[in-house]
Amino acid sequence: MEPLSSDEPIFPAAGAELPAATDSATSAPGAAGAPDVAFAPRTDLSALTAHVEAVRQQIGQVIVGQQDLLELLLVALLADGHVLLEGVPGVAKTLTAKLLARTLAVPFSRIQFTPDLMPADVLGTSIFRPAQGDFEFRPGPIFASVVLIDEINRAPAKTQSALFEVMEERTVTQDGTTHRVSSPFVVLATQNPVEQEGTYRLPEAQLDRFLFKLNVGYPTLAEEVQILQGHHSGFGGTPLEKVKPVLSAQDLADLRRQVGQQRVEANVLEYIAKIVGLTRAHKALYLGASPRASLALLNGAKALAALRGRDFVTPEDVQTLAGPVLRHRIMLTPEREMEGGTPDEVVRAIVQSVEVPR
Repeated sequence: MEPLSSDEPIFPAAGAELPAATDSATSAPGAAGAPDVAFAPRTDLSALTAHVEAVRQQIGQVIVGQQDLLELLLVALLADGHVLLEGVPGVAKTLTAKLLARTLAVPFSRIQFTPDLMPADVLGTSIFRPAQGDFEFRPGPIFASVVLIDEINRAPAKTQSALFEVMEERTVTQDGTTHRVSSPFVVLATQNPVEQEGTYRLPEAQLDRFLFKLNVGYPTLAEEVQILQGHHSGFGGTPLEKVKPVLSAQDLADLRRQVGQQRVEANVLEYIAKIVGLTRAHKALYLGASPRASLALLNGAKALAALRGRDFVTPEDVQTLAGPVLRHRIMLTPEREMEGGTPDEVVRAIVQSVEVPR
């Protein structure tokens, strides 16, 4: 390892349908009053669309439903962001993350967080070499392109804090030497919101490093019947073997470069800033979102627009992602919590209070 030199929901709830994509052939960005004329995208997104569809098809061989979850995972992947998956046991959180990783031809590692896990078990450690008379750094499992952290809230604060640097800066500093992790680098973490025994609350600084927090819900009746039918007919066994890599590290880098070229009008940037800014003064919130949340909302909206075949961002893209981006970055006041309020309700109210740019 080479060291470096020093009411009607604006956004969807779990299981809800995401807003339909805007037709890129008839909609164009611009200031208020822009004419509704035929518009051809300036950026050719056909390669991106083809790659995304290939990933969907691979995962669809195993996973039934969860299309909204998969779309947002792909958005995070294109936006170079980490994802926290929260849901009760048995709703395919871990399986979905493993399947997504399997579609990528990049190194993958899984870390099972436990109360006795130490930072060195995650980051790596320096081993003394008697023959050479020096220390050699042995990278830990965090040195992979896709890292699945299962039950992330089961490790204590000391181990959680070891993730701060690598999740934000993509580097690990051990014994005064800084090592860069591979590119791409994505953390997919899971946690159970119900079980409290043997768990630790994630620090706010760590939560802020996740692009999205996604709530994984139960399947619909029809989807659950389909799951049962597949299992009864012999589907299962080793489902991961059905999924093949369809996206290389270079492919992903190229797609992310395209996402970075998305057009964003000034009024949409102001729209994002207003939404995030209102979380800092809302009477129901003890803690609002930082500028990192604004950047996350912007990057996510650009990726979502590209995923839906547009080379420009609309306010609807921002609305769709407001919940996933903000729900884990804000803290309710004790009074609001006692009243049974939720972060999603507050975010929804804030989004509805901001005038939508036209």
